[in-house]
Amino acid sequence: QHSALAVILLHPEYQPVLDAPERYLQHDWTPEQGSVNPFLHMSLHLAIEEQLSIDQPPGVVAEIDRLSHATGDRHAALHAALECLGEVMWLAQRDQAAPDQQAYLEGLRRR
Repeated sequence: QHSALAVILLHPEYQPVLDAPERYLQHDWTPEQGSVNPFLHMSLHLAIEEQLSIDQPPGVVAEIDRLSHATGDRHAALHAALECLGEVMWLAQRDQAAPDQQAYLEGLRRR
């Protein structure tokens, strides 16, 4: 099982933000600025690890395993899942609906 610390250690580029969070309270993390919200990114990592621990949605473990083997890099596979999960969450929020688990798995399969 992965902890927040394990995710932080995977991302040394975010450690300065975590070392001085007060400096970033008003920071606006927007894709237009070319920045990724480190807190959202790490939260999605933890969400995916939780999904993997219970294979929810069913089949997510197999898809991440497939991506890990195909890329030879588990972290890269997790980042592909982050993109899929982020998109599904954004669409659910936009449509005021539950996240589409099938769309999530299909997104993983296309990678």
